[in-house]
Amino acid sequence: MISEFKEFIMRGNVLDLAVGVIVGGAFTSLVKSLTVNLINPIIGLFTGQVSSLDNLKFVVSDQLTFNYGAFLGDVINFLIIAFVLFIIIKMINKVSIKKDKEEGSEITEISVLTDIRDMLAKQEANQK
Repeated sequence: MISEFKEFIMRGNVLDLAVGVIVGGAFTSLVKSLTVNLINPIIGLFTGQVSSLDNLKFVVSDQLTFNYGAFLGDVINFLIIAFVLFIIIKMINKVSIKKDKEEGSEITEISVLTDIRDMLAKQEANQK
């Protein structure tokens, strides 16, 4: 059982996922710092709240307060992360498409049908 677990953990996909989660966490804290320390003060200059967006709130009564500044900060964080991921995925797709074209590994209808035929033949042989 331990050897199976070791084999599972050492697969490329699991290691890639672990690295992605760690890098994603570090990137998230970097973006949060960017937002809190640079973007929020700039926006705060225009709104009159110099320290941070977290101080922006709408008070209806003593018991009902809407802290929309914290929400705006989270929206800015999300937009920055989503934009950076969009750019990264776009670059990876360009490199991947360029690499496929260079290799000349164009998938044709015939090759797909041949692969299906071979898989069906193998499956039929395993059932006998």
